[in-house]
Amino acid sequence: MSGMVDMFRLDDQVAVVTGASFGLGRGMAEGLAEAGAHIVAVSRKTENLSETITEVEGLGRACLPIACDVSKRDQVETMIAQAIDRFGRIDILVNNAGIIRRAPAVDFSDDDWRAVLDLNLNGVWYCCQAAGRHMVARKHGKIINIASVLSFQGGIFVPSYAASKGAVAQLTQALANEWAAHGVNVNAIAPGYCETANTDALRNDPVRSKAILARIPAGRWGMPADLKGAAVFLASRASDYVHGHLLVVDGGWLGR
Repeated sequence: MSGMVDMFRLDDQVAVVTGASFGLGRGMAEGLAEAGAHIVAVSRKTENLSETITEVEGLGRACLPIACDVSKRDQVETMIAQAIDRFGRIDILVNNAGIIRRAPAVDFSDDDWRAVLDLNLNGVWYCCQAAGRHMVARKHGKIINIASVLSFQGGIFVPSYAASKGAVAQLTQALANEWAAHGVNVNAIAPGYCETANTDALRNDPVRSKAILARIPAGRWGMPADLKGAAVFLASRASDYVHGHLLVVDGGWLGR
């Protein structure tokens, strides 16, 4: 039994988590630290990382905060270099940073379209490529992209978000096809409707909130802690033969 449990351990591994300040990113960073990993916590502003740092260091793990706008390639390259300089390697990358903009498609602005695609898709690509070069050279690495149930569905009033998350799913599979033979696992987690800042507007809308909750078989919105197990699994040796998979964590939403 202990052998199986040990497969999920991440002792002294180094995990880069983007968007680690709040919500799902912070929850996954804490989960990886609980499994033994040191954390490179990435956010646009390091002052937003204070609670993440406290939680990670409270578990006895090292936490390196780095300010980085992942939609900027030069900042991503610098961030990855800083992580390797501090720890000597990167074992795990969690691409969580993302935003959402809501408006009817006929009124959706070019600025909102570009902002979402730049962060949710280009940012994932930049991080995957920069960390992937390092991992492929080492013949070892775990990349976990954060997709969405809207990688499978279109949603309403979120055309750029749905487009970006559909693309993240395809990028995950494309990179898995190339890098699996080099010892690098590329997979994704597709969360359902969770209690985060991105869903404030929905949860504060009594009509939409009631309709969404009624469709979730689990009977509740997801919480950041609900993604800890999925993140640890995909980061650990337990998933060594899992490549190009989208692991849905949605309370049963897609099954309805």
